[in-house]
Amino acid sequence: MSSSVVPSNRVVVTGMGALTPVGNSVDEFWKNLKGGVSGIGRVTRFDPSRFTSQIVGEVKGFDPTRYIEKKEARRMDLVQQYSVACAQEAFDQSGLSSDSLDPERAGAVVGSGIGGIETFEKQHANFLNQGPGRVSPFFIPMMIIDLCAGLISIRFNLKGPNYATVSACASGAHAIADGFKIIQRGEADVMITGGSEATITPTALAGFCSARALSTRNHEPQKASRPFDKERDGFIMGEGAGILVLENLEHARRRGAEVLAEVVGVGQTADAYHITAPAPGGEGAISAMRLALQDAGLDPDSVDYVNSHGTSTELNDANETRAIKAVFGERAKEIPVNSTKSMIGHLLGAGGAVELIATIKSIQEGILHPTVNYEFPDPECDLDYVPNQTRKVDVNVAISNSFGFGGHNICIAVRRVVP
Repeated sequence: MSSSVVPSNRVVVTGMGALTPVGNSVDEFWKNLKGGVSGIGRVTRFDPSRFTSQIVGEVKGFDPTRYIEKKEARRMDLVQQYSVACAQEAFDQSGLSSDSLDPERAGAVVGSGIGGIETFEKQHANFLNQGPGRVSPFFIPMMIIDLCAGLISIRFNLKGPNYATVSACASGAHAIADGFKIIQRGEADVMITGGSEATITPTALAGFCSARALSTRNHEPQKASRPFDKERDGFIMGEGAGILVLENLEHARRRGAEVLAEVVGVGQTADAYHITAPAPGGEGAISAMRLALQDAGLDPDSVDYVNSHGTSTELNDANETRAIKAVFGERAKEIPVNSTKSMIGHLLGAGGAVELIATIKSIQEGILHPTVNYEFPDPECDLDYVPNQTRKVDVNVAISNSFGFGGHNICIAVRRVVP
C-alpha cells in the first residue's frame, strides 16, 4: 500500500540498461520496438520438438566477457550475468563514479521470478549422474536470486540497502518500487534497481507448457505473441534484464546528471484470489492503478499513456482492459495502451523493468511503439492498443502495469521531469 506520509525527496531515473530478445542495449531495444521487430523464434538452446510450445524470446549474441572477467563469469548463472551487464550499461549512462557516490548512501534491489534455474538443472544432473561430490561449490550462489543484487553491490561498492524481490512476473517492478521508496524516505541517494530472468531451459519450458499458459502457434513464431487480439492463445516465454539507476533529484542535479524521467508513484495490491488466474473484473489491477496515481498526487485525467502488462492470454488481457476502463472511465478509450510483450514475449521477473524502460523512452521521444500482431478485434478488448504502427504522442505522464502469478499487482507512475 502507498504511504500516508508525503515524502520530501523526489526520485528520478539517470541511467538504464537492457538485454532483450530484440536488442542487447537500450538503444537497440528501443530502435527495434519502434520498428515493430519481433524477437520471437524457435528455441535454439535445446531441441524443443517434444514440447507443445517450441517458441521463445531468446537474448541473442550475448557475450558476458564484454562486461565480466571470464573466470568470474563462469561462476555466475546467466540470470546474474544479465543483471550485471545491464547494471553496467545503466551505471555508465548515469555518469556516476566513486567520486560522486557515497557507498553508504547507495544500494541495489533486483528482482527475479525464478532465478538460476539453468544452474539448478545442470547441477541436479551432475548429482544424479555422478554423485554429490560432483556438485559445484558455486551451485548455491549461482542459483539464488539475491545474488543479482549482491553482485551489483560488489561491483559498484554499494553498501546501502541490498536485497531481492520475488513476486513472479511483478518482481522487477517491485524492485523498482522498493528502490523508489527507499530514496523517497531518505535512506539512500542512489539505488540500482530492476529485474533479470534467464529461464529458457527444458524444465522451465516444460512447466509452463504443462500449465497450458503458452502459445502453441509454433508455425508462426513472430505472430504468436498477440496481446488483446481475439486469436491470442497464450504468452511467449522470454528472457533478459532491465536495470535502472534511481537517484534523489537534488543529488542528480548537484553532480550535473542528465535526468531521463521522474518516478512519481507506485501502487501495490494482491488479488487474494487464485494462484495463477487474475481476479474477475481486474479488481486488484484497478486498486494498483488507483493507488499509484494517489501516491503520485495525480488525477486519472493527467495520464497520457498506459504500458500494459498485456501478456497475450485470454484472461489477463480482458481483465486488464476492464481495469483500465474502471480507472479512467469514458476517457479510457482515448488513452493509448500498448504491449511491449507483443515483440519480446514475457520476460517474467524482468518484464516490469524492461517495460518501464520502454515507457520512459516514450516520454523522452514522444513516440509509442506498436502492439504488433493486432489483427482481429476482441469485443472484450476494445481500447486503443496502438495496433501495428508506431505513433507520435506527446507523453508527459504514463503508467506501467505488472501482474504476477499469485495475484501480485503493481503499477508504476512516471512523468517528464518538471521544475
